[in-house]
Amino acid sequence: MYLYFPDTPRILGHPPYSSDLALNDFHLFLHLKKHLARKKFDDDDEVQEEVMTQFKGQAADFYGSGIQKLVPRLNKCLDNAGDYVEK
Repeated sequence: MYLYFPDTPRILGHPPYSSDLALNDFHLFLHLKKHLARKKFDDDDEVQEEVMTQFKGQAADFYGSGIQKLVPRLNKCLDNAGDYVEK
């Protein structure tokens, strides 16, 4: 993956892994973990059904806001030349 900035003639490689930038930890799965906390399931099918119900039940702006919240973190990583970003 490459980031392209049309106003500058440079292409940056994907930054190294940073837990601050991991989408799954950052927004989507954070809310899913809270939703599933202390629930008990009899089998994998019940878990999958509950996860799909949770994902489908979210408003469209839930996903959009999660992506928008990532932008400042990506900028912080770029400003630090890809180094790990502390919260």
